[in-house]
Amino acid sequence: MRFSRFFKKPGAKVNSTVPGHGGSTDSDATSKPSRPHSSGSGRSGSENSSESGHSKVHTSPSSGHSSRGHSASASGGSSSGHGSSSRGGYSGSQSRSSGSRFGGSRGGFGGGSRGGSRGGSSYGGRSSYGGHGRARTPSRRVSGTTIPLHKFINKAEYKFDEKPYEPTHNFADFEIVDSVKKNIADKGYERPTPIQDQAIPHILQGKDVVGLANTGTGKTAAFLIPLINKIVAGRPTAHEKVLIMVPTRELATQIYDEFVGFAKGLHIYSAVCVGGVGVGSQISQLRRRPNVVIATPGRLKDLVKRKLLKLENCANVVLDEADRMLDMGFVDDIRFILSMLPKERLTLFFSATMPPEIKNLIKEFLHDPVHVSVKMRDTSANVDQDVVRVKDRKRKLEVLEEVLRSDGMNKVLIFGRTKFGVEKLAHAIHEMGFKVGSIHGNKTQAHRQKSLNLFKTGEINILVATDVAARGLDIPQVSHVINYEVPATYDDYVHRIGRTGRADQHGKALTFVDA
Repeated sequence: MRFSRFFKKPGAKVNSTVPGHGGSTDSDATSKPSRPHSSGSGRSGSENSSESGHSKVHTSPSSGHSSRGHSASASGGSSSGHGSSSRGGYSGSQSRSSGSRFGGSRGGFGGGSRGGSRGGSSYGGRSSYGGHGRARTPSRRVSGTTIPLHKFINKAEYKFDEKPYEPTHNFADFEIVDSVKKNIADKGYERPTPIQDQAIPHILQGKDVVGLANTGTGKTAAFLIPLINKIVAGRPTAHEKVLIMVPTRELATQIYDEFVGFAKGLHIYSAVCVGGVGVGSQISQLRRRPNVVIATPGRLKDLVKRKLLKLENCANVVLDEADRMLDMGFVDDIRFILSMLPKERLTLFFSATMPPEIKNLIKEFLHDPVHVSVKMRDTSANVDQDVVRVKDRKRKLEVLEEVLRSDGMNKVLIFGRTKFGVEKLAHAIHEMGFKVGSIHGNKTQAHRQKSLNLFKTGEINILVATDVAARGLDIPQVSHVINYEVPATYDDYVHRIGRTGRADQHGKALTFVDA
């Protein structure tokens, strides 16, 4: 079966909408509510609080045939206990559900009729797909809004004759100390990206900066390089402190890794303070009086309230992916933390989008900021976007398998909506014979980082995640992003598909919609 017949041609006229979950107001269409696909009790929300649970990295060898209904993972009312996979690589999730559409037994992943034969799911039966005429996709009312279908369809623009950006500086030209320049050169940096070229000079001059740029354009180095230079240049008379706030643990770890390279041999110390891990080691790091603290808002506020971290002398603050932190409900935490900082400070906001709430924070907490914008469009021109139509939702998983078995699916990032749904989907994909891992808020930080590292190195080629993996993460060579569940807002969609087509590479994004 050729899965290309599920796609809509980008040039076709589209008048209808697909389910959304708040945010975008591009369509006024309304319709009756639709029952959620997942029967799980997992809920989206803050991915930053202290979390528990155990990660499963499913590394069953990929094959040309799917596993046929032999799994017996414990879930809900299933009487199968812990169970075992027919491929022997997965012991089962302990998530509970009240009833299930996956498999023949209640709450189980396996069993059932023909519909339960693929990946332990009940997606079976026959139906027609696709068509190249007018879209007839129904809308569902979710939080009162929908995202128009045409937002998910866009042909990549392969402009091979387009002139590359010509920076006005080289890294060697910046007024930074030689030891920092050496580390920059050792990392292979010669010519700055547009956001680096335009933001670094202003930060070196001590000006507040609001940086707006598409994901994957080098925002992290744009603030790390001048701040590290400020720390080194100010010694020994000044002990500069830098606070970097980020929405997720993964982004905090990624920034830390970048920091280590730029600060090599400079005797600059840092601490990473995030939720979901023990606070003891973080307290030990803070006792070393680090120059740089990289933290998520929830854990940061907790440490400040417990008087384990003092911010009165921290005169440099960065909010990276500020819009995501607001989406996750951290606006009060951010206001609390910013109010604890000295009034005379350097404040930097970096993000890929700039919603009204961010603009209000900028007016309140930044002093005459320089606005640097190198964002040309919502989504990358390097990403070919399309939809996958599913008429019979019971066959949705079967369609996903056909897509995953098609040519070119080298490194695939799949997004789901809930923690429970993501874990269930990862299990089902494992049963198909793929090497797969998962990331969501019920995982410990160690397990989340393990899955991410395995995906980066290619030991697994499919990663299933909630929107915790949608912002700021730099994962090289992602060939496809699949929105198995429609994102909550169009901004979330932009960030999800921004995981592919990075650094002038080309990528593809597919969004599953009801036909």
